[in-house]
Amino acid sequence: MKGLLGLINLYEDETALGPLAGHRPLAALPYAGRYRLIDFTLSNLVNAEVRTVGVLVRDKYRSLIDHLRSGKEWDLARKRDGLYILPPAHSPAAGNGGDISNFYFNLDYIYACSEDFVIICGSQTICNLPIDQAFHYHLSVGADVTIIGRDWPDGGVTPCLLMDEEGRVTSLCDGSDSSPYDIQPLGFYILSKSLMAELVRQCAAEGGHNLFVDGILKNLATLKICVFRHTGYVARIDSIAAYFQHQLELLHPAVWQELFFRYGIVYTKIKDEAPAKYKEQAVVKNSLVANGCIIEGTVENCILSRSVVIEKDAVVRNSIISQNVRVGSQARLSHVLCDKDSTVSAGRYLNGSISSPFIVRKGAVV
Repeated sequence: MKGLLGLINLYEDETALGPLAGHRPLAALPYAGRYRLIDFTLSNLVNAEVRTVGVLVRDKYRSLIDHLRSGKEWDLARKRDGLYILPPAHSPAAGNGGDISNFYFNLDYIYACSEDFVIICGSQTICNLPIDQAFHYHLSVGADVTIIGRDWPDGGVTPCLLMDEEGRVTSLCDGSDSSPYDIQPLGFYILSKSLMAELVRQCAAEGGHNLFVDGILKNLATLKICVFRHTGYVARIDSIAAYFQHQLELLHPAVWQELFFRYGIVYTKIKDEAPAKYKEQAVVKNSLVANGCIIEGTVENCILSRSVVIEKDAVVRNSIISQNVRVGSQARLSHVLCDKDSTVSAGRYLNGSISSPFIVRKGAVV
């Protein structure tokens, strides 16, 4: 989309993801068998014809760079514009930590881009967004900042935004009062490049840490902040339980259809592998199975990533199995989350629950 620069801010809270984020950023977490979390944000941007995207990395980003590479899969490998990996801040002049440091340190890149407006987003929210519609809304209402949000969900967590009948944000609230104007921000917001630079410099000078909290929400009285309501499916990956439960939701065809096709398809890094192989004894029900898998046992209500091996007489139910995992013969798994390159030995019984899955760490043998 002409005039709109995409910035993916990966300064995100990963503490609740525990061992899953110990060796990779949140954006690089595998999802739905063959994707990474960042694929959904990148696809939302390119489906809206955003042609310049900067990814502000934080740390542990080797696997992320390996996944993104030149951006070819998202049509961002270009002679002009395209995909840029922006390094983390290491300058003492770059504010006081938080994402302000990264924004401040990369202001020269932002100024060098020809676009006049910026959409800032993260990788924590999984959805299929009409970013082009949100941008047109931003221009039509003359907002200083447009926050993409959804109606306050049951069991939602702060911050909650209260807006008036015209869609303008008036205050913060805790979501305790049931109101048709309570909005949960989704981590996407649009503003002009000049305003963003001004807020970043202001926050850095005043010791702020977070652009959204210290730069935008603290200026509710002086900025016209509006909300673009998203009414479709949303998954917030803010805990291990959420990461586990939201993936299993994809086994419902309606959820899968909306997430992957509503406003455009979801792109990812392509790997040339053989199709999944189902041997004579295999029983597979209501599962997503990626390329390269070999199944001899029973798989029910599961998501299997690439090159998973389920040996003879193994039974795997209600579980998420990441890339290159081997489940030994006669093993029994229920509500288990296996990270990549791990092995479940023959005859092992592993049981978790929907709210507390049993976790097999990356490379572990259990």
